[in-house]
Amino acid sequence: MKPVIAAAIDEHSASFIQISRTIGENPELGHEEWQSSRLLMDELRRHGFQIQNPVLGLPTAFIGTYDSGKPGPTAAFLCEYDALPELGHACGHHIIGTMGVAAAVGLKSVIEQTGGTIRVYGTPAEETKGAKVPMSAEGLFDDVDFALMAHPYHTYEKSGESLAMDAIQFEYFGKAAHAAASPYEGVNALDAVLLLFQSINALRQQVQSHVRIHGIITEGGKAANIIPDYAAAQFYVRSANRPYTDEVVQKVLRCAEGAALQTGCTLKTSNYEFSYDELITNQTLSGLFTNNLLAMGVREDEIQYGKDHGSVDLGNVSRHCPTIHPYIKVIDEKHLLHTKEFRDLAMKDRAFEGMILGAKVLANTAYDVIANPEVLKAVRDEFEQSIRSSAN
Repeated sequence: MKPVIAAAIDEHSASFIQISRTIGENPELGHEEWQSSRLLMDELRRHGFQIQNPVLGLPTAFIGTYDSGKPGPTAAFLCEYDALPELGHACGHHIIGTMGVAAAVGLKSVIEQTGGTIRVYGTPAEETKGAKVPMSAEGLFDDVDFALMAHPYHTYEKSGESLAMDAIQFEYFGKAAHAAASPYEGVNALDAVLLLFQSINALRQQVQSHVRIHGIITEGGKAANIIPDYAAAQFYVRSANRPYTDEVVQKVLRCAEGAALQTGCTLKTSNYEFSYDELITNQTLSGLFTNNLLAMGVREDEIQYGKDHGSVDLGNVSRHCPTIHPYIKVIDEKHLLHTKEFRDLAMKDRAFEGMILGAKVLANTAYDVIANPEVLKAVRDEFEQSIRSSAN
């Protein structure tokens, strides 16, 4: 069946490449991906998928479904297509979205023989308020047997780990005064923000090495001769797992409260983006993906292990169904994600070749699970064990 899958993807590869190129040339920010989502939905419709749009009130989110009409597992391919401010598609989401659609089309070519259902989830805004978070919370992955996606990169990497993350905004409210004539009449909100940074810097010594805390001042006053009555900062707090992230967040909140007490300011805290859980890679699925990558001609010494690339909203999905997030090589020079160099190279023919390869590997991995009940059981058993372990 795998040659049939490859042939189906190759047959439509020109269309997939054109869609990816168009999305790349017309970057759209999260929850504003009007053209990008439409292109992907139209392609799925062309191949007989039923489209649900919007999803959970999100206008650029969608679910494309193809049901074989025969009993069998439900395989999910996840698509991203949001761009970065100013940088455009420097994270390669124009490749991710189209790769997922191409993989679904490839698997569709054999699903009548295997039985089962294919779903393609269009998930906006991964870079900010990732749609996978509310989708997961509302149970949209609970009846999925496994979920697959692959990320473009400068090398091949096995699905690894990511950091749990909270995005917290701190706002301090003080009292304005003339900074020269009557500073003693003021309550300095900027001082509170500066004390917050100092407290967090002192906290770093007392947290585990996998913790990342980083922030910026978003508002620090309007003029140097006015005591600022309002100041604000935004921080990301990350660690290797959700329980410890929650623990560190409480320490950061106490730092913020202390800064308010020292200055006499009033403090308001809020989450300015969704919270992401750590990725729980299903190693059984990951091994299948790696084997299919090797079968496509990639050498074993070319495949690295993905330790940590920050935080992804796919982590939330991985708590609801078996999930992987490997990396596919699409450029030959070592440039990191979120750079202009990666963005430019990810629009070359070489990158689209990598996208087509990735689609085939994703589809072949899904086929391995759907066609073999024992493999599916192994995937599910590992998932259930990992969820029990993460809860302890």
